[in-house]
Amino acid sequence: MPFVDGVIARIPQPFRDIALRHSELIKFAIVGGTTFLIDSGIFYTLKLSILESKPITAKIIAGVIAVIASYILNREWSFKNRGGREPAHEAALFFIISAIGVVISFIPLYFSRYVFDLRIPEVSFAMENVADFISAYIIGTLLQMVFRFWSFRKFVFPEENSPVNIDGTTRTAEEEEELGHS
Repeated sequence: MPFVDGVIARIPQPFRDIALRHSELIKFAIVGGTTFLIDSGIFYTLKLSILESKPITAKIIAGVIAVIASYILNREWSFKNRGGREPAHEAALFFIISAIGVVISFIPLYFSRYVFDLRIPEVSFAMENVADFISAYIIGTLLQMVFRFWSFRKFVFPEENSPVNIDGTTRTAEEEEELGHS
């Protein structure tokens, strides 16, 4: 039994039904947290070393690597019960939507740096890094997350394949209706 499903199985009713109804969102958020760590680790490694004067480039590189990890994790875990597209078409849509998400995520960083001038020498090193973190990773990530979750469900993984219960059995139409998936 997968970890998240095991945790959901231990949640008391009526909260279990709510968690089951939103299991894709929960898994998407976990994937997002994982790719956030990948993205921020690469971003700060690049920004504080070889791309010190090019934070936008560092953010784009980090974002692209995180998107590749995101595709694998979302395809194989978050949205494994969805599909409806040819694999190549699905992957192309995923990467196009994710590219738009990467752009969305670095727009607040651009504004922070070049519109509000929150960069050295106008501000301290610490203030620059706090502003970069808030703009790129708080605001940018939230905007990107909302856009990507909606887009993935709507365009990339549009059809729900045979719905599965925690114990691995296929849910009946009645169970689906009870969970609000009808």
